[in-house]
Amino acid sequence: MRIDYEKRIFGLDLMRAIAIIMVMCSHILWIVPDMRGITRKLFSVFGILGVDVFFVLSGFLIGRILYKMYTSKDFNFKDVTYFWIRRWFRTLPNYYLTLGINILVFMYIGHQLPDQLWKYGFFLHNFSTQLPWFYPESWSLSVEEFAYILGPLLLYLVLFFKTKVSRSKAFLLVTLFILLAFIISKLFYNQNEEIRHMRHWTLNVKSIVIYRIDAIYYGVLAAYISIVKPKFWNSIKYLACAFGVLVLIAMNFLIPIKGWFITEYPQFWNVWYFLNKSIAIACTLPLLSVVKSAPRLIRIPITYVSILSYAIYVFHYSIIMQLMKYLIPSESMAGLDLVIYILVYVLIMFVVSYLVYRLYEKPMTDLRDSSIIKKNFK
Repeated sequence: MRIDYEKRIFGLDLMRAIAIIMVMCSHILWIVPDMRGITRKLFSVFGILGVDVFFVLSGFLIGRILYKMYTSKDFNFKDVTYFWIRRWFRTLPNYYLTLGINILVFMYIGHQLPDQLWKYGFFLHNFSTQLPWFYPESWSLSVEEFAYILGPLLLYLVLFFKTKVSRSKAFLLVTLFILLAFIISKLFYNQNEEIRHMRHWTLNVKSIVIYRIDAIYYGVLAAYISIVKPKFWNSIKYLACAFGVLVLIAMNFLIPIKGWFITEYPQFWNVWYFLNKSIAIACTLPLLSVVKSAPRLIRIPITYVSILSYAIYVFHYSIIMQLMKYLIPSESMAGLDLVIYILVYVLIMFVVSYLVYRLYEKPMTDLRDSSIIKKNFK
């Protein structure tokens, strides 16, 4: 696999690699359910934090694309459809491949498929109701797909209002509107629903589209600032990154120390935890977005993990880990046996992800640059 390092930004690859490693670590708790101490606490936090790093980073990347597209003189609905087509060629092939494989795996293991399986085909399985326990990691893909639709569509519809507001200002107002709307949706949930425990919160708030789309738009807001205020963006990079990292560490350490449990502080978990976390992650972008390179020994593995991160995400848990746990249960293992089991799992995961990327994901993604797509949509 040849990589053009000149076209990549190492800092953003680092974010992506850290995010997928966090998600992987959190799911290793299924292999080692008896893990205790600080490691278990860290791995539990990683699961919540890793996906949000993906969200904010994704928002930053699409935000820069959308801003340049929206502020061009020739912007029209064809640009919106071209944006969607490019995103769908990037995201849908892996999703539908793994959705099909998950169905086969569930049937092979003997689990019962969800009653409304068809909803997975349209990313509706976690739109507004509890996330089913089938292909659970797919929740984040639903959030991303609806975020890709919502923002560009609102930006286009705003043009029908004949105002003197510049395109740049309109982009900012639409972004702020989305952020505010989804803060309100979470406040509404907090006012009207009772959180019973963390698992209930995970399945009914953290993983639900109508409460989580704003996570991506904190990245979009960061993209806006980076383009419109480049000097400010550059001047705050070290301070903002330090602030963001400190907030993430402090918040996740203070939760157990201060006893900010969900039953006593539901509004913190339902609303402000998400907001604080997304802003803190976005604060790392001014620095990481300008880190172009790194020593070769660090750059190569980080870049490879970053490139394979999407394939790793959709294959590592519900498919690879579930099959391993079914064929070779790990509950009775300990010591060296458990270490070998985890190493074999990681090896299989990287081999499968590499093959999927080379043979399927990249060829499908490359289709968006084909002459047929450009001729009909660009």
